[in-house]
Amino acid sequence: MARKKDRIDEGSGEVFQDLGYPDAGERRLKVRLAMEINKVLEQRALTQSAAAQILCLRQPHVSDITRYKLNRFSVERLMEFLSRLGNDVEIRITPRTSRRSPAAVRVKLVA
Repeated sequence: MARKKDRIDEGSGEVFQDLGYPDAGERRLKVRLAMEINKVLEQRALTQSAAAQILCLRQPHVSDITRYKLNRFSVERLMEFLSRLGNDVEIRITPRTSRRSPAAVRVKLVA
């Protein structure tokens, strides 16, 4: 019996968009913010309980962030968590450099 070959489509690099989420940009931003939160928690060697106290959350909600289960958190709330962890969070609005490129929201870590 002949094997059926699976069709493989190349992704665009925007996983949430490729999966068809209408809020792909917001999801991408939340993941990027959560990555920064998790990086700080790791660098400071904070337990989830200690992080929960700093972030004014319950420990299971910190666990949600570490596992990127972000549905319960808004972008604003994730930015507040970064601030509570001792980071300045800056929103910068600039004109697009090219009319051909789509408008974008980016998170940059400035060391």
